[in-house]
Amino acid sequence: MSPARLSKVEAGMRLVLEFNEAFNRHDVPGMMKLTTEDTVFENTAPAPDGTVYSGKEAVTQFWVDFFRESPKAHIEIEDIFGLGQHCVMRWKYSWGEGHVRGVDIFTVREGLISQKLSYVKG
Repeated sequence: MSPARLSKVEAGMRLVLEFNEAFNRHDVPGMMKLTTEDTVFENTAPAPDGTVYSGKEAVTQFWVDFFRESPKAHIEIEDIFGLGQHCVMRWKYSWGEGHVRGVDIFTVREGLISQKLSYVKG
């Protein structure tokens, strides 16, 4: 595979890594600049199906509220892989008093995250 083609294949993973770095800084504007206007985020709570947030405004407000309520939020990437427009990230989320493990499935469209589906081990 040519370097140019490999770069395109890896672009989604690089985008997700940048998003996670912004998450760990609690940098909501930094996270949101990496998403589409019609982005969709499916949270893990409440079980069993979570809550779906649609559109940049709703997703931004979720993250603002989330970091206010979880000031020690941190995600450690355990594994990440992707191909083209899809990327899967296995993670450990800690908030100071404990942790959970889970997976995010990302969809990338035109160089931005258009969907983030989160799943947690229960």
